[in-house]
Amino acid sequence: MAHELEEGVCARLTAATPNDDTLFTTPHVLQVLSVKKIGKESGSSSTDRFRVILSDGQHFTQAMLATQLNHLVHDHTVDKHTIIRTDRMSCNFVQDKRLLILMSLSVVGQSEEKIGEPTAIGPAEESGSKPPSAVPTPAPQKPAQSSSNGSAYNPKPAAKNAKNSWFPIEALSPYQNNWTIKARCTQKSDWRTWSNNKGEGKLFNVTLMDETGEIRGTAFNAVADTLYPKFEEGKVYFVSKAKVQLAKKKFSNLPNDYELNFERNTEVEECTESTDLPMVKYNFVSLSDLENLAKDSTCDVVAIVTNVSEISTFTAKSTQKELKKRELTLVDKSGYATRFTLWGKQAESFHTDEPNPVVALKGVKVGDFQGKNLSMASSSIMNLNPDIQEAFALRGWYDASGRDQSFQSHTNTSGSFSGGGGGGFRREELKSLIDMKRDSDVLIKSPQDEVKPLFFSIRATIMHIKADNIAYPACKTPDCNKKVIQNGDVWTCDKCNKSHDGPSWRYIISMACSDPTAQVWLQGFNDVGEAIFERKADDLMHMKETDEGSYNSIMHHSICKTYNFLVRAKPDQYGDSNVRMRYGVMRVSKPDWKEESKFFLERLHSAWGQQDL
Repeated sequence: MAHELEEGVCARLTAATPNDDTLFTTPHVLQVLSVKKIGKESGSSSTDRFRVILSDGQHFTQAMLATQLNHLVHDHTVDKHTIIRTDRMSCNFVQDKRLLILMSLSVVGQSEEKIGEPTAIGPAEESGSKPPSAVPTPAPQKPAQSSSNGSAYNPKPAAKNAKNSWFPIEALSPYQNNWTIKARCTQKSDWRTWSNNKGEGKLFNVTLMDETGEIRGTAFNAVADTLYPKFEEGKVYFVSKAKVQLAKKKFSNLPNDYELNFERNTEVEECTESTDLPMVKYNFVSLSDLENLAKDSTCDVVAIVTNVSEISTFTAKSTQKELKKRELTLVDKSGYATRFTLWGKQAESFHTDEPNPVVALKGVKVGDFQGKNLSMASSSIMNLNPDIQEAFALRGWYDASGRDQSFQSHTNTSGSFSGGGGGGFRREELKSLIDMKRDSDVLIKSPQDEVKPLFFSIRATIMHIKADNIAYPACKTPDCNKKVIQNGDVWTCDKCNKSHDGPSWRYIISMACSDPTAQVWLQGFNDVGEAIFERKADDLMHMKETDEGSYNSIMHHSICKTYNFLVRAKPDQYGDSNVRMRYGVMRVSKPDWKEESKFFLERLHSAWGQQDL
């Protein structure tokens, strides 16, 4: 259902006086863009207060939620993108600032996205000039182009040396027009450039942090040239006269609804006095917990670096630009080893004098190619041997026992497993092969550039394995795995530009699997092969060359066995326009028949099992 907002009402509310009773008691249909809890003073026992950002599709404004409505936030009745009707509002003036208060409201519905492209209200509208007439705003509508030039405000900054004169980051919004923040620069990006039909440009961004929160700041073109040399990671700055705007979540993973746009009159001054601002705030997860995180999400990790690869160069398929990367192997107390990728200048400049340093990572990106992995994003932060308790504890563990421990890869598919988000086989979501094929057929009919893979938990029996080509010769360089080409007595890798005296064989198997409903072909890589054949590919390929009888026996005994599979279904285009479904095995394990018996016994004792036939 498309909801219509009352366009123009935000401007009228912003220009209202406490005596405009009709405006405050007339119902208005608006959308909630954000809900934020306002921090209490230390030691305060007062009731929670919530600030909401309201949009009419054209502009947005802020208001406070009356405390009697707090339950609507606590039970998520009022949340981001909720459509509400304001039944009654009031207006107070605090320190010459207009404060709107929502006294009573009704929930109209919930939208999946922001309606329109609302902007902050300019000075003319704030001062009480005649606002636009109320015109309904349909949803959804085509987003309008927004401009990053100019500023809605041009205030005089607060005195830098006045005690507590700076503004907390968590309280920043487009409605404060005279603020100065005191914040530490915890991250500074490399230069980024773009080129499109409107021209070329460049930008950089920083992450600023104080005791209350973090915010991203971005500068473009000439402004960026001026500010780039001023910012250094780790230093503290006074920042003022930047434009506060809604955060573009596509480019930022910070938990802040706003971001700063640095402009020509933005002031940045280094704070040289001593300060107790925190360096970086972390919310660490263990490497084993990566299995439960979704692809493209971000997380904080502290780990030991056990391997650093040489820098490699490759050409990006999408841009045809040459990129450089370096891969590190990380381990922690959870017993997992994880691949971590550095890009560009960070890959080139990475250096450590220690063989196994501790690294603390903030806001790194989670990937799932060949198992869960991590990589640096534009706003990620990396610190080697940080002065934090978690790093000291990890160093002590690794030096005492961790360096002698074996670690599990995220692509290790043997054994039992469970979890969500594609993390493992789920017994409660078990599907037959015919249902999997039927459900995945919708992907073939969808536009291929919009298709996202589906994951299925299935149980099937291996009926046949193509035995003529079960492995390929791979590069011996750690984490490379690229196919190598034999040139005489040496094997050469085009990716690493290295030669080896022999390959490291890796499985790539294709197997026909069946259940009582259907048969499908499943593809699996090295860890799947090791789980099926119960030996390394090097050993099996050596056996194929030296003892063909034993090799054939292993292939024969590998079929007619039943496994639990987590399968990734995605269309595969071949030829000019032909599309077929490809089923890749992400996880495999043997069924636990004891647990399976318990499952059926519980089903028999349930209401379902006791019903009359």
